[in-house]
Amino acid sequence: MKVIPIALPTPFLVGDVNVYVIDDEPLTLVDTGPKTPEAVKALREGLSRNGYKLSDIERIVLTHAHEDHCGLAKTIRDEAKNAEIFVHGWETGHLFGRLEREEHHILIRRAGVPDEVWNKMHGFYEEFRTLTDALEDGEFSLLEDNAELEFSRGTWRILHTPGHTPGSCSILREANRTLICGDCVLKRITPNPVLSLDPIDSTKRFHSLAEYLVSLARLREAKPTYLYAGHGEPITDFEEIFHRYVRMIDERQAKILSILDKKGMTAWDMAQKLFSHVIHDNTQRFLAISEAVAHLDYAESEGKIAVEMKDGVEFYRKF
Repeated sequence: MKVIPIALPTPFLVGDVNVYVIDDEPLTLVDTGPKTPEAVKALREGLSRNGYKLSDIERIVLTHAHEDHCGLAKTIRDEAKNAEIFVHGWETGHLFGRLEREEHHILIRRAGVPDEVWNKMHGFYEEFRTLTDALEDGEFSLLEDNAELEFSRGTWRILHTPGHTPGSCSILREANRTLICGDCVLKRITPNPVLSLDPIDSTKRFHSLAEYLVSLARLREAKPTYLYAGHGEPITDFEEIFHRYVRMIDERQAKILSILDKKGMTAWDMAQKLFSHVIHDNTQRFLAISEAVAHLDYAESEGKIAVEMKDGVEFYRKF
């Protein structure tokens, strides 16, 4: 069962996104790229090099619903004679407008982000609306943890691996321990634990970093030998990357504890100290805030720091 990687251009700093064709019946595309003319052209060319057309796609599986991974899902489905789209149920709230809902504004406000900064962020992300189409109820099917994707020559198993987003999924071919993992594991960079609403209770925040560490441990148990990542080259040394990720998280936790004082700081304060070089960059600001919130949440859950709410804003402090 052959896996065909196709790199597609994106307008993001991360560069190309990798999508994957599983060359078996039904012909399956894992992730789609953003909804741009350049990505469509590159996808058509990549399929053509392997003897296929866009209309040959029979099934679309989304590892997660960020614009660079899901943007073309509806376009492909419409051209490919209603190919079935699969995405995890915890992910559907992210299929359109990462900062659209009022609950997202509340999350940003709780992090201590000033309204004028929120307005800039919201305006910037408005530009992303054209990079993906919304999927309405009935236009997709749900991926379920441990469910099997059946092919004529075997199966792949769905692993729910939340962290980067609540509904992030990886796809495991147990016969040869091959994994398609989206942005859960990347060769050159550490995935961002993106600030997200809790998928069960939208009045709460998803504790992304704690969930991500659980997901990494789960992947480690699967002992994957070859990983196809959402960005960059394939991975053959997962154990080394696992330890590198854990070490980097521990170092970031230590850094946060060294910065935090007993007076209390917001996540916005922390983000400005940790990422002063990018915090004013529109393309990086949201990711910087996400990283700060995720690490503060994790430190608080581990009993390392305390948090209290004042006028709708969270303040973290040392004991």
